[in-house]
Amino acid sequence: MQRVLMINGPNLNLLGTREPAIYGTTTLGELEDRVVAWGADLDIGVETFQSNHEGAIIDRLHSARGHVDGVIVNAGALSHSSYAIHDAITAIDLPTVEVHISNIHAREDWRRQSVTAPACVHQIFGRGLRGYQDALAHLVWRAALPFETLAYGTEDQQVGDLRLPDGDGPFPLVVIVHGGFWREVWTRDLMDGIAVDLTRRGWATWNIEYRRTGTGGGWPATFEDAARAVDFLSDLAASFPIDTGAVVTLGHSAGGHLALWMAARTGLGPNAPGAIPQVMPRGAVGLAPVTDLAAAYSAGIGDDAVEHFLHRGPDEDPDTYASANPAALLPMGVRQLIVHGDGDQSVPIRLSEDYVGRAADSGDAIVFHELTGADHFSLIDVAGPAWESIAREIEALI
Repeated sequence: MQRVLMINGPNLNLLGTREPAIYGTTTLGELEDRVVAWGADLDIGVETFQSNHEGAIIDRLHSARGHVDGVIVNAGALSHSSYAIHDAITAIDLPTVEVHISNIHAREDWRRQSVTAPACVHQIFGRGLRGYQDALAHLVWRAALPFETLAYGTEDQQVGDLRLPDGDGPFPLVVIVHGGFWREVWTRDLMDGIAVDLTRRGWATWNIEYRRTGTGGGWPATFEDAARAVDFLSDLAASFPIDTGAVVTLGHSAGGHLALWMAARTGLGPNAPGAIPQVMPRGAVGLAPVTDLAAAYSAGIGDDAVEHFLHRGPDEDPDTYASANPAALLPMGVRQLIVHGDGDQSVPIRLSEDYVGRAADSGDAIVFHELTGADHFSLIDVAGPAWESIAREIEALI
């Protein structure tokens, strides 16, 4: 991918002064400068365009064909009404990511449905201006390596992206789980770079989506999805060259919690979600993971993310916490790798420190790396200084 077109629609020329509590104080010109700079970091040229007129947006989309490799579009309110823009996106046949600065699912009813999103390869909303950066990255990574999106269940969110290395296989496989405090605005695009990098290193990768708060997630739905996504590997192995005896789970932040939980399922009670595993991981990797839900609840991390996720505290429902909490399921009996930065302002490093000590005391084989100066997101930046050593440690798990 060499060039990307960014289109902003009606009223986005008023960024910086229009409802700053929702859209922030950054102006459109400043946003465009940032996106151009973000593109340069990825060796991508970015063209920018804004219009308050539906026809002008359609004309600009038409003119993009043959001149750019991908499109980012925030059509503003037209996203919710313009079938003509939908048809234009379909007609130009370019991978297009739809972006919304605000969480459209938490606003007026009419904003919650986008008629243009079905024409796009991905939709990002509720991440502020960072959504444009994530859209650029998604376009880059989806062009970098082919993948197949497969459903592991019947719910919309029960899908995963399967990438396979070159060669005949069977390949060891990493189940990749994104974070975002289990909330709907964060999706598996966060882990695209890791999926591509690990696949290039010889791993098959299964980058999964799951139901999150706002999309029907929480207890027990999210855990049902996590278990089902792993067990579905036995079905995938019938059609793809993957080795279900050489599976590692890897997750970041809240995804780290789920990756550890996936590997601990043999310790669950018979009534817990996924208590009878069909596929058992041989290793688990937590990158800045939420290792202890009870401690995270008490600390209120992520603006009370655990309370929103489980809708109860550990004293109110100890049985749920006993089944949902990796720290309560030790020993796991599988090798574990925990990596955390001491500059993490989202998930306190003490959660990992406490967990590693308890896991080691329980007899589990566990490796812990504390990265000096690393923040929360630097651990999943494959171009950053931390990733190469993390990738080598993952390769050593099997």
